[in-house]
Amino acid sequence: MEHRLTTPLSENDVIKLIAGDVVYLNGIIITARDKAHDRLLQWSREGKKIPFDLEGATIYHCGPLMRKKTALAAGPTTSARMSKMTTELLKRFDIRAIIGKGGMNITEALRDKCVYLAYTGGCGSTAAKQIKRVVGNYWADLGMAESVWVLEVENFGPLIVATDAHNNDLFDKVQKKADQQMKKLK
Repeated sequence: MEHRLTTPLSENDVIKLIAGDVVYLNGIIITARDKAHDRLLQWSREGKKIPFDLEGATIYHCGPLMRKKTALAAGPTTSARMSKMTTELLKRFDIRAIIGKGGMNITEALRDKCVYLAYTGGCGSTAAKQIKRVVGNYWADLGMAESVWVLEVENFGPLIVATDAHNNDLFDKVQKKADQQMKKLK
């Protein structure tokens, strides 16, 4: 099924999505990679106010290539390395969607509240064209790729619901099928 959603996302938006569905997003998405995740958690633990809104947020694992306030490339980065930090982020903040590539081992942490949306790697130019404008840039001291970019997007996708809020994980399903095929070959 195909869905066109507007951020910020609600719990109802997320609950209706099923692994394998296609999603296009309009509204605000927030880039965050390793260093931004670290800082979000540090600031949260210290009780500092986060300078951007995470209520119903969509986090995009991306380190965009920017020229002033224009995205030249904004493809997804590999999400797996942020799995542990993301589990804690989901406990502390009302994040509703995560976009990245390659999947994450956080199926249980997503249950009933969040989805993982896979965006095809190598589509940085396409993704950049779907960014209408840069709303803000935070923590620039982390560098262009690691700082947080708040982006307004239009028809951002196609994104595949790779892990839904009901414990369905396409990556896990494919791995199990591959394992079964390998057993047959032996």
